[in-house]
Amino acid sequence: MQPDLIIETSWEVCNKVGGIYTVLSTRAATMTRMFGDNAIFVGPCLEGNQNTLFSRDDSVLDVWQKQVKREGLNVIVGRWNVPGNPVAILVDFAAYYSHRDEIYAEMWEKYGVDSLHSYGDYDEASMFGWAVGKVVESLCGFFADRKHIVFQANEWTMAFSLLYVKSHCPKVATVFTTHATSIGRSIAGNGKPLYDYFEGYNGDQMAIELNMQSKHSAEKVSAREAHCFTTVSDITARECRQLLNREPDMVLPNGFEADFIPSVSEWKSKRKAARKRIFDICQALTGKRPAENALIIATSGRNEFRNKGIDVFIQAVNRLRFTERCKREIVALVEVPGWVEGKRGDLFSRLVSGTPADARPLSDPLITHTLHNTYEDRILGEMHSLWMDNASNVRIIYIPCYLLGNDGILNISYYDQMPAVDISVYASYYEPWGYTPLESIAFHVPTITTDKSGFGAWAESVVGHQPHIEDGVEVLHRGDNNTDELVDNIAECILRYSEKSDAEIKECMNNAYRLSKKALWQNFYKNYLKAYAIALSAV
Repeated sequence: MQPDLIIETSWEVCNKVGGIYTVLSTRAATMTRMFGDNAIFVGPCLEGNQNTLFSRDDSVLDVWQKQVKREGLNVIVGRWNVPGNPVAILVDFAAYYSHRDEIYAEMWEKYGVDSLHSYGDYDEASMFGWAVGKVVESLCGFFADRKHIVFQANEWTMAFSLLYVKSHCPKVATVFTTHATSIGRSIAGNGKPLYDYFEGYNGDQMAIELNMQSKHSAEKVSAREAHCFTTVSDITARECRQLLNREPDMVLPNGFEADFIPSVSEWKSKRKAARKRIFDICQALTGKRPAENALIIATSGRNEFRNKGIDVFIQAVNRLRFTERCKREIVALVEVPGWVEGKRGDLFSRLVSGTPADARPLSDPLITHTLHNTYEDRILGEMHSLWMDNASNVRIIYIPCYLLGNDGILNISYYDQMPAVDISVYASYYEPWGYTPLESIAFHVPTITTDKSGFGAWAESVVGHQPHIEDGVEVLHRGDNNTDELVDNIAECILRYSEKSDAEIKECMNNAYRLSKKALWQNFYKNYLKAYAIALSAV
């Protein structure tokens, strides 16, 4: 059984926040090739997301648009500006806050969702989810001739949408996908040992301890009530069994589309331009220009200091400062968004006017932008605590902003600067999947990751043994108590890579790219088709 209409929702539809945006926006092209405009995405109507990510189009679902206005639902219909240009509906949910208590009461009475401890983003997500449920109900009425409708909700934030549809649209097949359990992420984020005592954790008990009762309750109930419950990796499936008491029906690994990978000539051009800009910034900050063959290493992603492995990356770079074995200059980039105030004026002036060859380093030559919370920022604080000053041939630069090409300093988008990197590091402690290392190898950039990322575990299963950098991916063990060993192993891998010949490096790059092609959506989307069939069969 396959759907004749798919409606999928997430807080990150037309709203670029994190990895789920990448999951949905890259998968959209495959969905539209297969289902055309019968694949519809529903996202929040927020200030700003109608500019570049969304294009309003009154001709899309034009008859339904007139109907939905009569029903009193406030929506904007158009297309998501990503490959495939799928139909997208943005929902205004502000009107439901005044009915919050009644909504929470209904969810408690019907499903036992405990919203008593709600706060902040729980209220926001729940009101949006309820509004999405109303929209789905309207769409299902409009498409009454469709026999096989699938509704997919992503993450705990969309729990209320799934439960609304389950209650009010009983003929619709529901799929609930958790990309990370709220309790697992919270345990890791609060510095508790997630792995050594994993079998001893009780999700309900930890929800009370971590003040996560409402989020955990909504997620656990959605996992229980969905016709098909899915997650993104075997690592997270283990969490679901232990913390949500539900075995996932399917694992849906995250893929990517190859259309954003540049051609060979474009790759070389982007690499040359990006390396020049990075070297210009390094010279302006430190007063010394790196050699042309300097090794650029980088980490990036969400600002989760421990979970994303930012801590061990900085420590590994620091250890490289004190080894005589390192013969090449190293420029390490930390591309992680912080609370940016603006571009550094002194750095900007040097970039505009040109930096003299004998210039003195700027004060605090570690960072490209000013921060609102300079003294509380953990990344900058870690660099300062290690007395990193960029005076040696190993330099580290913190670029604390989203790389959209308009940050005022680098002014190159994330994907356009990626070819400049020689080797990337994503030493995650908690990473349900891991798009950043997958994107890295897709750009021919070998990567270092850990066995605690879904991607790292997938790479092990594909390669057939613990992968090394020669395979394009180095997968290192990360546990609760092996930080020093991990830091040494990262530094050793970087040194080993820096000593390779040009031919050996080219082989590593080619192996990285070959591995990435196994993760294309055309290979992974079949898992979604199975999930749809499971849900439709259950209905």
